[in-house]
Amino acid sequence: MAECKRCLLHEAAEEDTLKSIKERIDKLSEKERAPDELYEKRLSECKRCDNLISGVCMKCGCYVEFRAAFKKNNCPNVKDRRW
Repeated sequence: MAECKRCLLHEAAEEDTLKSIKERIDKLSEKERAPDELYEKRLSECKRCDNLISGVCMKCGCYVEFRAAFKKNNCPNVKDRRW
């Protein structure tokens, strides 16, 4: 598969990986999990970032859909935090 710059997993045809991540997100407690509106806002910011390739943040190596789901997490790009 070719790299998909600024793509989330569902856009990069990584459905199996996305399914696994969604299952893990569903298991998060309400205390751990970011509200849906915040989650979507974070993903929107990630999509505008040059460090996003095929659903992976090149700053930290995480799948952005998973990292953004945690209430306590923030953008790993310390020089240009987007969220």
